[in-house]
Amino acid sequence: MKNIFKKPSGSLESSLVQEEQKELMRLFTCGTVDDGKSTLIGRLLYDAKVLPADVIAAVERDSKRYGTTGGSFDPALLLDGLQAEREQGITIDVAYRYFQTSKRTFIVADTPGHEQYTRNMATGASTADLAIILVDATHGVREQTRRHAFIASLLGIQHVIVAVNKMDLMDFREEVYEQIKQDFTAFASRLEVRDLHIIPLSALKGDNVVVPSSAMPWYRGATLLHTLETVHVASDRNMIDFRFPVQYVVRPNAHYRGYAGTMASGVLRKGDEVLILPSHKRSHIRSIDTFDGPVEEAFAPMAATLCLDDERDISRGDMLVAPKNVPRLSASFEAMVVWMGEEPLTTDNEYLFQHATSLVPGSIDAVRYTMDVNTLRRQDAEHLQMNDVGRCAVSLRKEIAFDSYKRNRVTGAFIIIDRLNNATVGAGMILDRRVEEDDNEEEHSNVKEDADHALRATLKTIISSDSLSEEEKLDRIMRMLRTSGS
Repeated sequence: MKNIFKKPSGSLESSLVQEEQKELMRLFTCGTVDDGKSTLIGRLLYDAKVLPADVIAAVERDSKRYGTTGGSFDPALLLDGLQAEREQGITIDVAYRYFQTSKRTFIVADTPGHEQYTRNMATGASTADLAIILVDATHGVREQTRRHAFIASLLGIQHVIVAVNKMDLMDFREEVYEQIKQDFTAFASRLEVRDLHIIPLSALKGDNVVVPSSAMPWYRGATLLHTLETVHVASDRNMIDFRFPVQYVVRPNAHYRGYAGTMASGVLRKGDEVLILPSHKRSHIRSIDTFDGPVEEAFAPMAATLCLDDERDISRGDMLVAPKNVPRLSASFEAMVVWMGEEPLTTDNEYLFQHATSLVPGSIDAVRYTMDVNTLRRQDAEHLQMNDVGRCAVSLRKEIAFDSYKRNRVTGAFIIIDRLNNATVGAGMILDRRVEEDDNEEEHSNVKEDADHALRATLKTIISSDSLSEEEKLDRIMRMLRTSGS
């Protein structure tokens, strides 16, 4: 059972992509403790018939010892691999599972539901294409549900499936599902989620997981597996902005110099001109080498080694981009930060910031505000506590090339590392301040226009009043104009 809980290596992921050339989807599950995340994925794997016989036999054996189903098959044990998890019946670590159907290959991250492990959930969600948020039908939408939905939106997850689980405990009643659907939809309307699916199901019994449920004839939507196989995610990747963070300089001999890394976004072809940041030197691509040999073009998220026409001083942390499509180059920016450290984030500490392949010292100049995950309202704050999400002003010791996270999830993201113990204490998403400034100017213009309109309406009312003398009208108009600053 040990091997099925290991996180995938790059070579495994590559082999999954290559096998039968099926589209790869990364997804993660999240929700409140005991919502049934592990049970759902276990049931999905079991009913989709993608498990080897020896794995099923091992889970059946473990079900008698650790299971919560009275000794019968407990699908949650397929993912809850840690001894502490099995004894407590909750997911603590991020458990990964891989399977494929006739249409797609999937990498599933089962993330913790307990608030204490929100940082683990954010880790599992950071590379996902889709989120499955479980809601316990017996409890409805709760604070942790909203927290996970907000973080998923913040991390740029465009596709969300809300799995209303344990419908069997509510006698499969339609009104229970409709109430949860209404509550979640109202909250999600304030988030940036463009593709939302809400599915009623029972993970333990298998209703609407792989096979449509006969117990819920009122639901006419797709099953969970059908939705996973048909959601369109190919267009989510940024194929416009060429970004290549250099990870390693390859020098096997005196005749070869290549720059290895992973395509963060965009498409690159042999012969293309590139701009090197931060030096702003230019060159052309002589060759693109991969594990399988030379290729004519590379695209995200391929790993490749690029060779240039001429010798350039390039090292780890530099970035190759298109000369006419350049990211921002700065040592300061604004970002939304998910704080994961047990010690609070403060403005008088210095941290290490890992951005793409760069590791740069820096600090948080200011905490602008934190977000209330229930109301999505801003709250004044001077620091961030564990699991807080807030806007911060970041200042680094040297410039880096970056995009906004909304535009590019690779070059717009960073992690914060404690310099003393090397622990990851935060994750950040860079904001596009130029867009925000335009929005603020437009908002200010609209507010001013509304105020002018109200002023004119009030003046008209005073002038047309029959109950006021001409002297009183003039006095009121003068006072109103002084108050408005006109």
